[in-house]
Amino acid sequence: MALPVDLHRCQMLGLAGTAVLALGGETAGALPVRELLHPASGRAALGVVGVYFGVVLLIAAWVSLGRAVRGPEPPAPRALLLVLAVWAAPLLLAPPLFSRDVYSYLAQGAMVEAHIDVYAHGPSRLGGPLAAEVAPLWRHTGAPYGPVFLAVASALSGLTHGQIPAGVFGMRLVALAGVALMAAALPRLARHSGADPAAALWLGALNPLVLLHLVAGAHNDAVMLGLLGAGLVAALGRWPVAGAVLVTLAALVKAPAVLGLAAVVVLQARAGRHPVRAAATTAAAAAVTTVAATAAAGTGYGWIGALDTPVSPQNWALTSLLGRATRSLLERLGSDLAPLAVPAWHTLGTALAVAATVVIWLRLRPRPLYALGLSLAAVAALGPAIRPWYALWGLFLIAAAAPSASVRHRTAAVTGVLALSVLPGGGPADAGQLVLAVSGGVLAMVVLFQAHQAELAPVLGRTA
Repeated sequence: MALPVDLHRCQMLGLAGTAVLALGGETAGALPVRELLHPASGRAALGVVGVYFGVVLLIAAWVSLGRAVRGPEPPAPRALLLVLAVWAAPLLLAPPLFSRDVYSYLAQGAMVEAHIDVYAHGPSRLGGPLAAEVAPLWRHTGAPYGPVFLAVASALSGLTHGQIPAGVFGMRLVALAGVALMAAALPRLARHSGADPAAALWLGALNPLVLLHLVAGAHNDAVMLGLLGAGLVAALGRWPVAGAVLVTLAALVKAPAVLGLAAVVVLQARAGRHPVRAAATTAAAAAVTTVAATAAAGTGYGWIGALDTPVSPQNWALTSLLGRATRSLLERLGSDLAPLAVPAWHTLGTALAVAATVVIWLRLRPRPLYALGLSLAAVAALGPAIRPWYALWGLFLIAAAAPSASVRHRTAAVTGVLALSVLPGGGPADAGQLVLAVSGGVLAMVVLFQAHQAELAPVLGRTA
């Protein structure tokens, strides 16, 4: 028997989830090196259990909130924004979770501040405490980010003087500003697409991936998506040039957002502007913005060459998995082609992503926001590297422009799986940590089941 959904209970359940999650992160998160505990220690083990206990509570709260959004009296967008703020609050002061990328951001910002070429050198060139916090794989790798984000990171470095706690908090505030832009843009984008603004906010902003990775992980994808959403909203109105500028700024944080310029052109054409003129205006605005932003950041154009930054050898992207499997097979056969297997699959994946994007736009050009969401999803899925938060590239716009509830439901199901796919320290999992993570999740499910039974008992008693 399904009980009516209480918005306040959803809010409190999600708050409990993020609070326990933040508390568990104090011993199991992506802590500074000097604070790291041995994974086998009791406190670290308890932290992993606590984090996954909290994640499952958060997912349960989000699913219940989805039922309320689909119910006869759905909450207003303003009420959902309050829920988002309440759920995010405990994560603001938590240590970094699920990834050590925030330390790379801080080190790269300090490098720009010190006039070190971040595209030619990795954080190891910086040295000192910040470089020591960067994951070993990336210490000798140039930055894959654009000049807009590096300018922000550099400004933050100047404000915090290299202090790690202040830098992490500052970077989290930057990410939170990106999430706020996303949440502000979603209702407008949804109305344009004929979708329910509340449903768009539920899937696109209150999504557990947003809280776990954009807020708790402080990933710069939040800034990219926030600027992209703001640019698309501007393009929907009477400011197509401003839209092109904002979308270009998003692409100068992370390159995939450049696909948003196609949506800006199509939106202008749909508003009655000649397509050639729309394309020319958008291209000119993008070019001027790129030159101005790169000059202001002072980083040069090395970001263009950095787009092929190496990926983790154990990355679980589809093309990387197939490449490693093919390489292993060729090695067993004694073939000299084995070293080419992974690069070949990566090249094929890129070609397929381009082809998929072209097909999507040819078929869905009348629905540019949905086409953009599917295109970004294809780029994430077929690219050489993938992380759970990459799913948000496409999900953000699919949430606003999906043509049916079934598409949202399938997207939500993927979200639930991805939310459970990374350990709180951001490193590779071993069997012991997986057992602890599963134990935390199962414990949360038991608690949720018992709470549901306790709520259901009086109802059953009245109907007996």
